[in-house]
Amino acid sequence: MGNFKYKLSRFMYGRYGQDQLYYAFIIMGFILIIFNMFIKSVVISVALWLILILATLRAFSKNLYRRRIENERFMKIWSPVKAKGLLTLRRISEIKTHRFRKCPSCKKVLRLPRRRGKHTVNCPCCHNDFKMHIWL
Repeated sequence: MGNFKYKLSRFMYGRYGQDQLYYAFIIMGFILIIFNMFIKSVVISVALWLILILATLRAFSKNLYRRRIENERFMKIWSPVKAKGLLTLRRISEIKTHRFRKCPSCKKVLRLPRRRGKHTVNCPCCHNDFKMHIWL
């Protein structure tokens, strides 16, 4: 087993390997596999194979600079989407105890305790006081 590990590490030396874009391609491939089990479309099969081949070629590529730039572009798109999704999940998990509202001046999302009625809220970011009405 040690000899195989050594040969694999020698083979991968100087190659790009896996990154966030690689994992996104693999996850997208598995999602397409699941869809294709039910739909059985040739177009989905071709897209699936193209995605998996592209992910493999990126992992074995020796052009490290280009792969890093591709991953940075992907992360510029993915990071806000991920942040928005995590905020939505947090909002759903804390819906019984807190409400989330935006500050009208700086647009920062504030986590407020769930107390019905009209309240004066002080934004910790811009120190602006504004009135907030919480219905539920």
